[in-house]
Amino acid sequence: MSDTENIPKLRMAVPESVEQLAKRHEREQRTANRDREFDLEQSLAPFRVGSVPYLNAVPLTRGIEDQIIFLPPSELAERLRRGELDAALVSVTEVLFNDHYDVLDSIAVASLGEVQSVFLAHHKPLAEILEIFCDPASLTSISLLRVLLAERGLKPEFKRLASYEPGQMPDAALLIGDRAIDFSRTPHTHQIWDLGAAWYELTGLPFVYAVWALRRGVENSTLRRQLREAKSFGLDTLDHIITSRTEYDLDFRKDYLGWLIHYHLGADEKRGLGKFIELLRKHGLGLVYEPQFVN
Repeated sequence: MSDTENIPKLRMAVPESVEQLAKRHEREQRTANRDREFDLEQSLAPFRVGSVPYLNAVPLTRGIEDQIIFLPPSELAERLRRGELDAALVSVTEVLFNDHYDVLDSIAVASLGEVQSVFLAHHKPLAEILEIFCDPASLTSISLLRVLLAERGLKPEFKRLASYEPGQMPDAALLIGDRAIDFSRTPHTHQIWDLGAAWYELTGLPFVYAVWALRRGVENSTLRRQLREAKSFGLDTLDHIITSRTEYDLDFRKDYLGWLIHYHLGADEKRGLGKFIELLRKHGLGLVYEPQFVN
């Protein structure tokens, strides 16, 4: 027998079908996502981090949900001011009216036009509204509404909203977050003035509703990296978030999280933020500081 006859013959691998390739890719992706989630679960300590309990913020806390303190915007801001949190996803006015924070660059909750979760529900025409009742949790939304109305020469009185119940809703109410969505999806007789759409109509720019605010003077490079990774993980798995969440219906989640809301803080968003600062100052709506961005 010759030496060549003793050499084992190589077997050609059987080609995988398209379906098999897709399933293998899905398995590998699930494994990679589990690894990323595990890494994020170990990540935040010793930092104390807060966010809002709204659907639009879910992609920014992907993988770190169990380590987050969830509170309405106004309560988050109070905790951050008292030094009880090291970072929070807060209303953007918190960093504009208080020069105590750094803003994590490249991440925001923003819209380019209609947002569907920040609006004025009203019966009378805007020019006839004398008082507006506001969700006590809102911060940025009140300032945005003041600016939009002031640009029309309107300055109604703002009061505290007592209830979101449709039967108890006043003639004009500023509603935000998931409870605003709930109201808009139930029978009512109010007109809806979407503030994201109104801002875009006025300026042609995106509006930034929330940013990650970080306590200044604290070494937090690790925290910043983990918050960026949480956002990256959230956007990479946005389809999973949309299909697995239970709020509302699937079509709404697709539109809301996949189209109406976006999560980058780039040049256009900063121009929108600059325009907001300009108009806040123009209408004397408070001492406004320039945001300080960190990577």
